[in-house]
Amino acid sequence: MTKVEAPVAKNEYYDVTFEDLTHDGAGVAKIDGFPIFVANGLPGEKAKIKVIKVKKGYGYGRLIELYEPSPDRVDAPCPIYKQCGGCQLQHLSYEGQLKAKHKHVKEVLARIGKIEDVIVHPVLGMGNPWRYRNKAQVPVGEREGGLVAGFYQQRSHEIINMEACLIQQGMNDVVVQTVKKICEKYGVKAYNEETHKGVLRHIMARYGAVTKEVMVVLITRTEDLPHKKKIVQEIIENVPNVKSIIQNINPKRTNVIMGDETKVLWGAEYIYDYIGDIKFAISARSFYQVNPEQTKVLYEKALEYAQLTGEETVIDAYCGIGTISLFLAKKAKKVYGVEVVPEAIEDAKRNAKLNGIDNAEFAVGEAEVVIPKWYEQGIQADCIVVDPPRKGCDEALLQTIIAMKPKRVVYVSCNPATLARDLRILEDGGYKTIEVQPVDMFPHTNHVENVAKLVLKEETSCFGS
Repeated sequence: MTKVEAPVAKNEYYDVTFEDLTHDGAGVAKIDGFPIFVANGLPGEKAKIKVIKVKKGYGYGRLIELYEPSPDRVDAPCPIYKQCGGCQLQHLSYEGQLKAKHKHVKEVLARIGKIEDVIVHPVLGMGNPWRYRNKAQVPVGEREGGLVAGFYQQRSHEIINMEACLIQQGMNDVVVQTVKKICEKYGVKAYNEETHKGVLRHIMARYGAVTKEVMVVLITRTEDLPHKKKIVQEIIENVPNVKSIIQNINPKRTNVIMGDETKVLWGAEYIYDYIGDIKFAISARSFYQVNPEQTKVLYEKALEYAQLTGEETVIDAYCGIGTISLFLAKKAKKVYGVEVVPEAIEDAKRNAKLNGIDNAEFAVGEAEVVIPKWYEQGIQADCIVVDPPRKGCDEALLQTIIAMKPKRVVYVSCNPATLARDLRILEDGGYKTIEVQPVDMFPHTNHVENVAKLVLKEETSCFGS
């Protein structure tokens, strides 16, 4: 078999027209059909690029000169945007971002799921797509004797020192900068990944968007935190509305941020926040959606697609701390939630009690193990809601859903590719995807959430679009 040479060479310059965006926001140009991925390129733009890497079937390039910019191109307001790896799309107008995400969802559903006859609604965006993140977890390093804190540079572990992040709630910036200065004042050493020495690994801030309550988490390599009492006192004096100061200890050589041991240094173990009229207790390690405004939009759409009358039994797979379950419980007869993380189930039970909800029951375990057991016990769901991690649903869970034959399935997804794959399996098992609603939970990044409504094919005439 003759080896086909790439039509481009490393370090050579080419004039190109960008045709598309990749799922991670890079521009796609083709040279004799050979795709080159270039950060900061937008569809329709003509540019000069330099090829910096050539792989077997594709290459990477750097944008050298823009001949014809897109009408959707804007100046990124963040001063460290080009270095920081946190956002990918600040150079694209917000309207352009929403259109690109809509196109991506439609194309992925068609390409991977072979689902082309489904309604994909325009993406539900934010009125003000800035300052939305209620949680920051920022690595700490040292440079020229002082502490630096910020997100990593793209594809590296080089910390870009940051004074403010435009997609973080402003209070998170206050926490990070204040804690950094206080720890620097008391000579706390930053953790060094290479030597596995030093103390302070990350600073985490959690903020209740409705309650305004603040949690500060110091993630350390060692249990000992030098000048702990003085540091805590200065945080209390300098961070408005702080209700909780936590130390999490992670002694391992790992990229995982949190360790297994968590101690309350001052205040409460939890802060509180609301999504709609439901109150949630949030601990240092709780999974809680980082954009509560758009989470409400997402969950209200899931509730709409569930079409509950008050008589239904609903199963919520991958229920986390009970966020969707509690929304559903207000409209359903009974909700069963399952989640593999024991601490999340404890949070879910606590949150149900906090809101006086007594028709939600929660179990620890893998959804693909627990739900078949419920099925064997005679629990029959009218509607199943799934909100899996990025890898999508386990095959065994999808087959259980197909066997249980609930009238409706509501699939909440943070990954269009695995959504498309799983919808194909459910469609082959007797379901019809009626509509998909993308929701922009993470403006200026390449991520898009989706809610899909499926009905049993024999029910389509009753529950059609």
